[in-house]
Amino acid sequence: MNSEIELDNIIEVINKAQKIAIFTHVSPDGDAVGSSLAFYLGLLQLKKEVSIVTDEFSRCFGFLPHLVDIQREVDDCYDVSIALDCATKGRLFDPKNSFGRSNVTVAIDHHASNTYFAKLNYVEGNSPATCKTLVKIFKRLGITLTKEIGSCLMAGIITDSGGFRYNTVDDETFEFAASMLDLGVDISDIYYRTFDVKTKAQFQLSTLATSRIKFYAKDRIALTYVTLDDMKKTKAMAGDHEGIVNVGRNIEGVEVSVFLREVDKEFYRISMRSNDYVDVSEVASLFGGGGHSRAAGCDIHENLDVAIKKLVKETTKVL
Repeated sequence: MNSEIELDNIIEVINKAQKIAIFTHVSPDGDAVGSSLAFYLGLLQLKKEVSIVTDEFSRCFGFLPHLVDIQREVDDCYDVSIALDCATKGRLFDPKNSFGRSNVTVAIDHHASNTYFAKLNYVEGNSPATCKTLVKIFKRLGITLTKEIGSCLMAGIITDSGGFRYNTVDDETFEFAASMLDLGVDISDIYYRTFDVKTKAQFQLSTLATSRIKFYAKDRIALTYVTLDDMKKTKAMAGDHEGIVNVGRNIEGVEVSVFLREVDKEFYRISMRSNDYVDVSEVASLFGGGGHSRAAGCDIHENLDVAIKKLVKETTKVL
């Protein structure tokens, strides 16, 4: 698949469209929220009629602009539906199944495991964030980067690159960040709000999960979980579990950290992180998920004990 030809086609359909919907993955992170809001603001510049749809997300992104414009669902037919930062159709947050009813579907992503589920797909597997990938697309569309758009893009780049730590960060990433500083984007404040500030519920939930960490495969796997009861007791809200998976990864000797979050009875949402050599997206794909080589996720419909056994078994195989 020629990605540049595909990008030409995407630019063409966006320019011709009037009514556009933006979607992203379930449990949206900073890149999903940031890219969705940035694209929304950019398309408004082009005088498009735009709807933006996301799942509930962490309160740490409450500083981003135009959050009030986000919808939880849409039930309409659009000229174009755009999926951002989503590797598979199964991970798309689309309660009314509106995405596929559009005249044209588009996926813009940076996950190497992307399944190219839309009619038109543009995937930069070496990009640190979908927000970084959007920079090229905005330029092609003639969208002007404003302070508001820049703040959204930097929120996605900062969070998905682990604060510029991952090996997908290149010189272009830092050059773009510098240009955003020139626009007045407060990068240090974005970093502080997304990584450092914790609510009481977040702190309590993280403490509880940390106390439960168990080690497997000669201490190379660290695994923990939280239940719906934990969420209720700590009065945690959507997104308050973010970052817990990194606790295990930061322990000396651990290669893979696994975090299970109960979503419903016998339904767990899984986050996986690795340090040096394990491609956790391969493990996640066995359960219908995907992601990056060092950060991936999936869903498992099993009770807790069975889910843990399956995850440990498959992860051990790739160590």
